[in-house]
Amino acid sequence: MHLPYLQPFEDVNKRVSRLAANIPLIRHNLCPLTFIDVRQQAYVDALLGVYELNRVELLRDVFLSAYERSCQQYVAVQQQLVPPDIFRLRYRNELAEVVRAIVRSGSAVSDEAIASVMPAKVVLEDQAHFGRLVQTEFQTIHAGNVVRFGLRPLEFAAWQESQARVG
Repeated sequence: MHLPYLQPFEDVNKRVSRLAANIPLIRHNLCPLTFIDVRQQAYVDALLGVYELNRVELLRDVFLSAYERSCQQYVAVQQQLVPPDIFRLRYRNELAEVVRAIVRSGSAVSDEAIASVMPAKVVLEDQAHFGRLVQTEFQTIHAGNVVRFGLRPLEFAAWQESQARVG
């Protein structure tokens, strides 16, 4: 509460103090504090109480109210999050490598094409799942997301055109 009062920085003292308030919370695996929905006037009045009267009660109440609201929102967001796909994360570079190789070679997406460019890092017991993952990526690939595979939109457009001629 007293960090902004100390004015250690030329600017951003209040923002730094709000961020610093999260350090002990995050260290103890607790919900971080945000100031969403905190009325600006309530915050300013509370800071004036600290600055002018050296009284922290009002600012404490603002922090508590903000923290209760933060916890509610944090739980709601956390419940909506989809857990990460560990398999996809483990092989993300190899996935991009295979997609890139298939597009640049002009090949059709097939089990044979995938097997021919299968990286050595994909262990034998993961290769079938990896192949399905590659197939899934090609079902959702488009000019707007090819850059994540290290491809240029023109490379992808040429591959699409070659596939349209074949299919």
